[in-house]
Amino acid sequence: MSGRRVLKAVLVDLSGTLHIEDTAVAGAQEALCRLRRAAVAVRFVTNTTKECKRNLLERLQRLNFDLQEEEIFTSLSAARRLLEQNQQRPLLLVEESALEDFTGLDTSNPNAVVVGLAPEHFNYQTLNTAFRLVLEGAPLVAVHKARYYQRGDGLALGPGPFVAALEFATGCSATVVGKPQKTFFTQVLSELGCSPGEAVMIGDDARDDVGGAQEAGMMGILVRTGKYRAGDESKIAPPPYLTCDSFPDAVDHLLKNLL
Repeated sequence: MSGRRVLKAVLVDLSGTLHIEDTAVAGAQEALCRLRRAAVAVRFVTNTTKECKRNLLERLQRLNFDLQEEEIFTSLSAARRLLEQNQQRPLLLVEESALEDFTGLDTSNPNAVVVGLAPEHFNYQTLNTAFRLVLEGAPLVAVHKARYYQRGDGLALGPGPFVAALEFATGCSATVVGKPQKTFFTQVLSELGCSPGEAVMIGDDARDDVGGAQEAGMMGILVRTGKYRAGDESKIAPPPYLTCDSFPDAVDHLLKNLL
């Protein structure tokens, strides 16, 4: 037992790690149940911006995952928190299904631009409106800057390329609130009363999930599902603590070695 690192918290990515759209990763539900039986806090952290937290929870519960709304921390939550702190009125480039998480915010006469995953809004007119607001001094807030994500029909562009286009055109840098930002991870851990050295992150994105978590002082486990592509583990330094085939394999390792 000498030198054994005992974990107090496991942070788990959702899309690509537990499920891909309306299909669960094989064995993920049972693996989550096994993880919950260990003496460890479990939280679900996601950059998903295409639906509000309530819809995301309902989707996961339909797939027979055992989780509660208060266990989910999203990049939309982090974006709203930032807007409230700065008393900003956002132009929201997010999907209609995600607007619920911004209910109550004043969006009249916008003085900030928020970009999430919004295929229906990524057109010239809307992006040009955002461009002009940023040129006039409105801060640009990226819910996250993922380059791409996994859909049922294959890889698809994430919001990152569109945020980059606005940055390029305006000469401004976006404030990023989701993974891989250190503050995203530390907010979750602070609510658990847990230090980064006592936590591990499991996800399918080498840069945003694993790299971000390890930069924050956590351990990172990369799974070969979702958006993972061969060689992703070599794209970050340091490399993942562990790379394994799937979430159930990651849970097996944790239960045998760290819990």
